[in-house]
Amino acid sequence: MEARHSVSEQLAALREERKDDPTAWNELVPLVYDELRAIAHRQLRLERDSHTLTTTGLVNEAYLRLAQQRQTRWNDRAQFFAIAARVMRRVLLDYARQHRAAKRGGAARQVTLDDVDHAPEAGLAAGGVIGVADERAELLVMIDEALTRLGAVDQRLVEVVECRFFGGLSEDETAAALGVTARTVRRDWVKAKDWLRRALDSEQP
Repeated sequence: MEARHSVSEQLAALREERKDDPTAWNELVPLVYDELRAIAHRQLRLERDSHTLTTTGLVNEAYLRLAQQRQTRWNDRAQFFAIAARVMRRVLLDYARQHRAAKRGGAARQVTLDDVDHAPEAGLAAGGVIGVADERAELLVMIDEALTRLGAVDQRLVEVVECRFFGGLSEDETAAALGVTARTVRRDWVKAKDWLRRALDSEQP
């Protein structure tokens, strides 16, 4: 609990008086590093085994992007890790699009969300349906495109997916990050999974 208070206190310093002070970000590193690694490891589990980014590399790149977000008002640790998960997803999405562009023209294989009900523990891409690099890159891009469409309908559902699935936050942590109740998170998570499953199924040949 003490560490959690320290993270909140350091974020308060960034928010109120030291947002342009690089040492403030350096002081935050040891407080959040382990959890950032856990989020990065979780997201890399969806990636191809030959991915050029390691867990450490993803954390470092995401942290650099976080430090550049001068306009963000850092409220608390839950919000910080929710945004961190989003930033990591964007980093991996950039890599996935580059990979897909390089492999354009290859034979496509079907990707599904048959085991979406087991997410986030098993992952939206569980079930062994993405066993090769091309499919993993394709699935990540497809999920992002589906989330963009979902955001036009209900942006909060997207935020719940980012927190629960990509960030691995608990219902309570997600509720704190989004300023809603845990019951609302639970309901939105079910709705988001169902919407994504139908959206991705409709994209299959």
